Amino acid sequence: MDWDQGSVACNEARSVNRYLGFGAAIMAAFGVVLGAFGAHGLKADLLALDSISTWETASFYHLIHAVGALVIVLLHQRRPRRAFAWAGWCMLTGIIFFSGSLYSLALGGPGWLGPVTPIGGTLFIVGWGLVAGALWPQASDS
Repeated sequence: MDWDQGSVACNEARSVNRYLGFGAAIMAAFGVVLGAFGAHGLKADLLALDSISTWETASFYHLIHAVGALVIVLLHQRRPRRAFAWAGWCMLTGIIFFSGSLYSLALGGPGWLGPVTPIGGTLFIVGWGLVAGALWPQASDS
């Protein structure tokens, strides 16, 4: 796809990159803030609840998938495919479901959030699968 054509597809790809990139950067920033907050501001509370490892897991997956979404934006710039856009949104939504539920559970949140965590994990897996599919060599790539 020629980015200089100004076609609808090019404009759509730019829009996806702008919003997805912004969302990924914000998620990465929140991942750092929440990781630091757990390590310093909430450490005593998390130790008292015996949930520091839950917070660390939430923070780890949060940051990994925020960076993954940023990488997807770069891939989407080089090869504008809808699968990359969907993968990026799966990553960001997965962070909300997976890490968000774990952050809440680590602070003693309601138990009904436990089944929400695998939904986020499934979104992560789907996102990575979409990336793999979009990167799979096709006849038009050679």
